[in-house]
Amino acid sequence: MGSLFRSETMCLAQLFLQSGTAYECLSALGEKGLVQFRDLNQNVSSFQRKFVGEVKRCEELERILAYLVQEINRADIPLPEGETSPPAPPLKQVLEMQKRRQNCRRHRPAPSVAALFFQEQLQKLEVELREVTKNKEKLRKNLLELIEYTHMLRVTKKFVRRNVEFEPTYEEFPSLDTDSLLDYSCMQRLGAKLGFVSGLINQGKVEAFERMLWRVCKGYTIVTYAELDEPLEDPETGEVIKWYVFLISFWGEQIGHKVKKICDCYHCHVYPYPSTAEERREIQEGLDTRIQDLYTVLHKTEDYLRQVLCKAAESVYARAVQVKKMKAIYHMLNLCSFDVTNKCLIAEVWCPEADLPGLRRALQDGSRESGATIPSFMNTIPTKETPPTLIRTNKFTEGFQNIVDAYGVGSYREVNPALFTIITFPFLFAVMFGDFGHGFVMFLFALLLVLNENHPRLNQSQEIMRMFFHGRYILLLMGLFSVYTGLIYNDCFSKSVNLFGSGWNVSAMYSSSHSPAEQQKMVLWNDSVVRHSRVLQLDPSVPGVFRGPYPLGIDPIWNLATNRLTFLNSFKMKMSVILGVIHMTFGVVLGIFNHLHFRKKFNIYLVSIPELLFMLCMFGYLIFMIIYKWLVYSAKTSRVAPSILIEFINMFLFPASETSGLYVGQEHVQRLLLAVTALSVPVLFLGRPLFLLWLHNGRSCLGVSRSGYTLVRRDSEEEVSLLGSHDVEEGNAPMDDGCREVRCEEFNFGEILMTQVIHSIEYCLGCVSNTASYLRLWALSLAHAQLSDVLWAMLMRVGLRVDTTFGVLLLLPVIALFAVLTVFILLIMEGLSAFLHAIRLHWVEFQNKFYVGAGTKFVPFSFRLLSSKFNDGMA
Repeated sequence: MGSLFRSETMCLAQLFLQSGTAYECLSALGEKGLVQFRDLNQNVSSFQRKFVGEVKRCEELERILAYLVQEINRADIPLPEGETSPPAPPLKQVLEMQKRRQNCRRHRPAPSVAALFFQEQLQKLEVELREVTKNKEKLRKNLLELIEYTHMLRVTKKFVRRNVEFEPTYEEFPSLDTDSLLDYSCMQRLGAKLGFVSGLINQGKVEAFERMLWRVCKGYTIVTYAELDEPLEDPETGEVIKWYVFLISFWGEQIGHKVKKICDCYHCHVYPYPSTAEERREIQEGLDTRIQDLYTVLHKTEDYLRQVLCKAAESVYARAVQVKKMKAIYHMLNLCSFDVTNKCLIAEVWCPEADLPGLRRALQDGSRESGATIPSFMNTIPTKETPPTLIRTNKFTEGFQNIVDAYGVGSYREVNPALFTIITFPFLFAVMFGDFGHGFVMFLFALLLVLNENHPRLNQSQEIMRMFFHGRYILLLMGLFSVYTGLIYNDCFSKSVNLFGSGWNVSAMYSSSHSPAEQQKMVLWNDSVVRHSRVLQLDPSVPGVFRGPYPLGIDPIWNLATNRLTFLNSFKMKMSVILGVIHMTFGVVLGIFNHLHFRKKFNIYLVSIPELLFMLCMFGYLIFMIIYKWLVYSAKTSRVAPSILIEFINMFLFPASETSGLYVGQEHVQRLLLAVTALSVPVLFLGRPLFLLWLHNGRSCLGVSRSGYTLVRRDSEEEVSLLGSHDVEEGNAPMDDGCREVRCEEFNFGEILMTQVIHSIEYCLGCVSNTASYLRLWALSLAHAQLSDVLWAMLMRVGLRVDTTFGVLLLLPVIALFAVLTVFILLIMEGLSAFLHAIRLHWVEFQNKFYVGAGTKFVPFSFRLLSSKFNDGMA
């Protein structure tokens, strides 16, 4: 829990890695995820670093694996995704390859050999797959062409009218006796050369094709069409489309060249046309034989290809993960620098102090696996740089930490709001969403996600469902708190529930239950009043009418009252102000913990305490008046109770006429509070800048002897901890808390003054605007209750009022529609609205009182952060 309150204490460590053990050491560090590497080669281009060749080889391996995954998916072979992540490939598997690769640099660490070994294996598999796939596509294309040829011969056979007289010369050409354009016998006598072109054309190009033939060939062609009964697959594109078979008869070689060019332009599939019936028969028989053979060969090729892909699919997951790990290792090695001997790599890493023993063990494990005689080691070094922020989370706290990080990553070692957001965020959401029924439905949905959180499909579902899954614990608490606030509001689907019995007694209002003396003093009911009055009013001052408060929440009798909305508005508005002031005051108090931690105690007296006085003397006093009026005034004295709003306004206006007030001496107390508020403003504006100016002018740097005592500026806890850890690492004693020479920094009084003035103006005005902003708790709670009431009145009340004959049949669809609208309008839309408003209250009204959020997130070198999905970078 201490880690969730503040970020982990970090230190800067220097790693000395031997060239032969660097790969194994980084592999061990990547498995544990303990350190974040710093780039020691910022001035070196990415293309000029030592291991750019290995990175390119890994990218080539990723390309090959992406091709394998693509082919496996095309073959509808399931891709296995292992639950355990395989380690990076060890170098022991490639010792034989190391002898063959003489072109590797002598002092380059050996992991380049691993990349070469992997690359050679995968390249062989890729070449084999590409050859088999290429042959399969070629066989498939030939098969489709032969099928098209068969269909063309079958259809064109119907075009031909056999003429025995002209069969020796012009077989299978249609008789033109009925053609009015040309006389066939005349053309024969003139010795014209007759030719044929046949093939298939796309259905959408038929009209344009025929028009082009007519215009270009001047009518010296005869075109015959017929649509195929079934669509065929295009051998070129693989699309299944409708085809037309055509047969073109022409005279002359020049016309024939033009016809062939036009067919090429329209991408027609042209096939040879047989001149005799015998030739047609031989071609048909040959096609049938070849098609049968192609089917056999194609099936065997597909079976072999599937066997190769199935074998590749068994190891593609492990190979993909290993390649990603290798690539990550080389990226980290590119961040390291070589020493002067070019035999040792030096790396600088940020590491939590609690993980330093684990870092040493990882270096020892890597050195032991590589079999090196000289182990790699580490040293911690002092630094003035701001470390990254690491806040350890689990599956429960991760969602709340993400809400805080969306505003800004916390500065190093400042108070983390996520610890308190676990309670305050779902509670403020529930104040706006308070309904027992709606909260219980949300709680059941979140509980279902929590109980099935290990189901793999939930984490791999669509984006919206994945968002719900990652925020399942937030939804769980929001639903649970909404059940609680629903009990307080006594709202369950806009209806009140009478669990403990109402504290109001209606029978006590009748005159018959009181003595004659009481009947003369009080306004009571009788039969005439009950019959003729549209509205009856319960008087709590009448004995026996109000028997005491409801044990939990609001009395259910208010659900029947005509002034219910007025009562709830007053209650929820005051509740919103009380919660808002407490929330903001708590944020100012948390700022005190930051000042104590960073050893800036003057900020407590010159910033935090004036802020608290300004807040509490105005709005804290407003809360006091609200609670005081609740406790002191009863039903009998409520008519003479003063208005809190008027009293609060009079506090600033100093009215000439005396008011009754809430208590004796109220005027003097209010004037004292106003005086304290007025005095805290100049302290807030000028206190810190003047103190820093006095501190700067009083000594040449930040520490000097003055009048017998020494003014000392202690270093921040981060520097002390970093230097202390370095001393412990080297075996030295920690440094004393005495005076330490500190480098004098440039002091700009004008900049400090302007910054403090802006902060003070923002705070003073923000106290008013932020308090008013918390009234959104009241507004959204009212809107949610009214929407629930409207939905009940328009649907359920109508369904329940129908007579018993058709009531049951009508009630089922009414209940279904009510459930659907409740889920989509009241749960999703209203829930999203309350969620966003709760986020705004935390980011703007709460966190700006103490949270800077100007840090950088600690991003460790961890293989767990690598995506193991094939769709991310693999396919």
